[in-house]
Amino acid sequence: MNEPVMAVGRARQPVLRRVALLVSALSLLGSVVLSAPALAVAATTTDVIYAVESAKASKTLMLDVAHAGQRLVAVGDRGHIVYSDDQGNTWTQAKVPTRQLLTAVFFVDDKHGWAVGHDAQILASEDGGSTWTRQYEDLTREAPLLDVWFKDASQGFAVGAYGALLETTDGGKHWEDASDRLDNEDQFHLNAITAVKDAGLFIVGEAGSMFRSADWGQTWEKLEGPYEGSLFGVIGTAQPSTLLAYGLRGNLYRSTDFGGSWEQVELKAARGALEFGLSGATLLPDGSIVIVGNGGSVVRSTDDGVTFSVFNRPDRISVAAVTAAGNGNLILAGQGGVRVTTASGAELNK
Repeated sequence: MNEPVMAVGRARQPVLRRVALLVSALSLLGSVVLSAPALAVAATTTDVIYAVESAKASKTLMLDVAHAGQRLVAVGDRGHIVYSDDQGNTWTQAKVPTRQLLTAVFFVDDKHGWAVGHDAQILASEDGGSTWTRQYEDLTREAPLLDVWFKDASQGFAVGAYGALLETTDGGKHWEDASDRLDNEDQFHLNAITAVKDAGLFIVGEAGSMFRSADWGQTWEKLEGPYEGSLFGVIGTAQPSTLLAYGLRGNLYRSTDFGGSWEQVELKAARGALEFGLSGATLLPDGSIVIVGNGGSVVRSTDDGVTFSVFNRPDRISVAAVTAAGNGNLILAGQGGVRVTTASGAELNK
């Protein structure tokens, strides 16, 4: 193995931009020294340390939330994973074999799901998020995985800091390093991966980096994006080949040709242009799109992302992720945990 080296080139921004965006006081990695790319190492089952059980787990920092069928599952700080079977009114803590920060979660059905986080850990559940096993970790990376996506119960990808791209074709029994498929010489951090309807996969990350794959991850094309700042997320819309990419200072861009060209979407708040960073999004069953971020920002589109209404929660909490509650309401995840809000992001009964 090569000796550890510092990231070269220009001064790097903090590794966890999405996390730092949410909680700037939380020093998650400090000064990071990255080992040169190494072969993936399998997780071991020895010395498993489980997340501490806490009655307040659902009120701690949560960075992502997803549906496992009708169930809601959220992941976040200290290895906390919580789930709800009553549209977010009450939450139960899952048994989780880590105390590391978890950054993203994805379910392909009501049983099979994966969560990723620090130490390049990948956790898996086969019971809708009630219990979890550790499939993979790579301590040599000394950097986190930031997002995960699965096509079905077998094929999936995880992306993360310093250009990490991992692939599995057997449901996570084996994970392989596929980072060399990307033209990413500078090892830009990869913050998000998503599927785009009738088109393929799309990745966004540091310095406006963008990559697309028309063959579902086997080959990738590097794109010249519309923005040089960090992009924290990307989401496909209900329309073919149409997607939205978003990031720092309210920057939001829309493409109708799978990233071939882009138009900026203006976000107008009550006092002018929205300048809070955007960090998470969801496509609702009716085709509406909701994007959330700092300053309690909740923006919603009912026209496939052409225009958005903007709402800033009075509490100004930082919001990392959003999904539908299943009854017309929203579930927001971020500072202060998970909470149920109205369709606009406002507190219920207010």
